[in-house]
Amino acid sequence: MSRFALAKSLLLLSLLPPVTLAATLPDEAPWTFNLYMENDLFSNTDRNYTNGVRLSWVSPDLTDYRDDPRLPDWVGDFNRQFDRLLDFRQGESRNLVISVGQLIYTPEDNEAQQLIEDDRPYAGYLYTTFGYHARRRNRLDSVEVNLGWVGPSALGEQTQDLIHDLRNIETFAGWDNQLRDEPTIQLVYETKHRLFKHRLPGNLEHDFISHGGGALGNVGTYLNGGGEYRLGWDLPDDFGTSAIRPAGDNSAPGKRDPRLRAREATLYGFHVFLSLDARLVLRDIFLDGNTWKDSHSVDKEPVVVDAAIGFSFLVGAWKLSYAQVVRTREFEEQPHHHEYGSVSISYTW
Repeated sequence: MSRFALAKSLLLLSLLPPVTLAATLPDEAPWTFNLYMENDLFSNTDRNYTNGVRLSWVSPDLTDYRDDPRLPDWVGDFNRQFDRLLDFRQGESRNLVISVGQLIYTPEDNEAQQLIEDDRPYAGYLYTTFGYHARRRNRLDSVEVNLGWVGPSALGEQTQDLIHDLRNIETFAGWDNQLRDEPTIQLVYETKHRLFKHRLPGNLEHDFISHGGGALGNVGTYLNGGGEYRLGWDLPDDFGTSAIRPAGDNSAPGKRDPRLRAREATLYGFHVFLSLDARLVLRDIFLDGNTWKDSHSVDKEPVVVDAAIGFSFLVGAWKLSYAQVVRTREFEEQPHHHEYGSVSISYTW
């Protein structure tokens, strides 16, 4: 099997489990589907982290990751390979999250065919994620296993060319210099805590959710921490609105979430949010280059911060969010910070 075919098979295979799971669940069990789309065209740029997309399926509350009768046998068999990992904490509820996604990175100069040594390497990243979430009312612990592929088989060039052709935008000429093919694996842990939630005059509510954790793997190794402040009406009983990042799927509704009441009546909610995530970066394949092969690389910055401001609507069982994200310089030769827009759509049924 060619690497191109392997990448396609990985993507197609990862799309199958949620369909099977959803078909076997009882009607009263809430599933959540999340779609994330990020692009710097929202900021009228086309460079650095230029596009990201992720689809996620969040299971209803499970009794166990391995033996819950609503899980197909092969999912239980897969999860049994991580017995010790999955016993990291007993929670009030447990959810399985299966995701597929793709990230694309490019330099600023789209016309140069030759290698641009002092700018970010071209890179595509195609991945699938198995996430295991253990939740109590004000705490969410997440362990994720990310399996993927960096390089031409991740189809970054083909995806960007398709988008640019549809929008009648000039394509990038230097994709021959992208990172070489490399399989990736990453283990991620993150804990989130709702530190407070209070009512305010005018039926307003506000809360603050902190997070901290880290990742280990050849695609990225780091420690991170931050938080999100939310203010509005009918705040969702989840753990915030995250941009695309490992352990960032927070939109599964808790037992007090307005979206669950939407089955009986159409409800509306609105809030604004401010969020911050700071990372101490030990390895970033998209800057450090391939692990075992010679490739383009640049000198990365050790600390990177993402700051976001946005808003979110609850309309019935839907949650629609938009955030404008500012990311500090990621490598020494980068002349300025980077900005992009992040859209997320969540549906619970």
